Amino acid sequence: MNRKKELKELYKTMKPDMGVFIIKVINDNKSYIEGTGDLKASINSTKFKLNLGSHPNKELQKQWKEHGESGFTIEILEELNYDEDESKTDYSDDLNILKLIWEDRLSKEGIELF
Repeated sequence: MNRKKELKELYKTMKPDMGVFIIKVINDNKSYIEGTGDLKASINSTKFKLNLGSHPNKELQKQWKEHGESGFTIEILEELNYDEDESKTDYSDDLNILKLIWEDRLSKEGIELF
């Protein structure tokens, strides 16, 4: 029973990787980016929604249906580090700023975002 309690406490203290990821159409200049507090979960959720046909971004969903999963790459653009003092718990503003920075960089490279 103690081991189970230890595992629960360990789970509660785990910090997921947060940052910005990109989904690129391989044979096109179009991409989708998203900032998230849990990269792994958001990438899995996005892929699930796309495969199910229920992603909220209709243009991305259309491209996914047209090209299939093999017609895309998914990459993590940048990870955001947690503050050392651990008093900060809401990183949504930081993630939004990081996403805006990447949107600007990508648009300067001529990549169309949807």
